[in-house]
Amino acid sequence: MAIDVERYLDRISYNGSRQPTLETLRQLHRAHLLTVPFENLDIALDRPIVLDAGALFAKIVERRRGGFCYELNGLFAALLRALGFRVTLLSGGFFRSRGEDGAVFGPEFDHLALRVDLQQPWLADVSTFLYPLRFDTADEQESKEPDAPSIQPLTKDVWHDRYRILPDDEHQILQQRDWANVWQDRFRFTLMPRRLSDFDAMCRYHQTAPESIFLQHRTCTRVTATGRVTIADLRLLITEGGERRETDLADEASRTAALREYCGIEV
Repeated sequence: MAIDVERYLDRISYNGSRQPTLETLRQLHRAHLLTVPFENLDIALDRPIVLDAGALFAKIVERRRGGFCYELNGLFAALLRALGFRVTLLSGGFFRSRGEDGAVFGPEFDHLALRVDLQQPWLADVSTFLYPLRFDTADEQESKEPDAPSIQPLTKDVWHDRYRILPDDEHQILQQRDWANVWQDRFRFTLMPRRLSDFDAMCRYHQTAPESIFLQHRTCTRVTATGRVTIADLRLLITEGGERRETDLADEASRTAALREYCGIEV
């Protein structure tokens, strides 16, 4: 499907260059994170999520909704290709636990990320970090506003903007550095090219399996210029300039109002 580039760029409030360059990729990636939330609200409403470019465009662009990784990165790939970028869909699994034999990750197709090939290969993921990350280095990378200070996490957690990518046999592992300067696994992925339809089975699993994390909580979260805003069930969490405020929402009507005010979402 050929997507309507003009409407998509309007949806993410982007009016910069359209040339397939690194700076264009960086600014498109940032614009997406700031305008399109990560959310799983349709799952709780028993609305099937279909991995079809037309359906994703209608939801994210026309109805101004968000989505989870399959939806966000799946549609972002279509936009990048329409602008002339070389894009490969990658599959991977999220870190689950650490046992005697090492890290345990979720199954293949548990996560969808993108490889964008320019002069160097880049990892793009508009469900995770603000700016794309380079593939061709194992060094630490910061994915944040160029002039923004690094702020230590408020709790014993990972830094939100410090990453590295390590090769591990047939996989690559994305790690984040925690508050004690220990690298924590985030997810692993292979470099094998995938099609959007390859993710259908795991997309259905995350919508229907009782153990799916997406059936445990209703979440909507969006990056802001100074932090993040999250509506998690009946809680509103706002992180701004390194300070975090948490507010209990009185009822469903308050939650609906918060979704509209902070994420521009009508469900």
